[in-house]
Amino acid sequence: MTPFWRLWLVIWCWSVILFGAILVGGGLEATSGPTQLLFQFLNPGQAFVPDQTLRFSLGVMGAVSVGWGVCLMGAIQVAIDLGDQGTKAWRWTVASALIWFFIDSPMSVATGFGLNVIPNIILLLGLLIPIWRCGLLVGKPIKTHSP
Repeated sequence: MTPFWRLWLVIWCWSVILFGAILVGGGLEATSGPTQLLFQFLNPGQAFVPDQTLRFSLGVMGAVSVGWGVCLMGAIQVAIDLGDQGTKAWRWTVASALIWFFIDSPMSVATGFGLNVIPNIILLLGLLIPIWRCGLLVGKPIKTHSP
């Protein structure tokens, strides 16, 4: 894997973590500004009026997203370290992203936040493109370079 794709995946993981942090922020009134902006972007015209249940849900979803981002960063690093033996780890990583995508996107549409499908597609492609370009799902040997 070239340094470019390695950096790409690190940035990708950090974007998942940042998104989770924005959701966590919606759990508290004092830190909900970025979450409010996100909701306004995803469903313009609908007011962001979080009650206790929504704040709880945002906190939990945000924590899960932060944890998923950290887990993926670790899984990706391990897969890179395994070289051509890391194919199974790459496949599981892709499986986790596809499961997320094919649950999250229809739920977004069903709940009135269809615009969320756009960042979902961007996020999914952001993971799949380097994995595909590097041939990591078919056991192609990974050329590693020092960072």
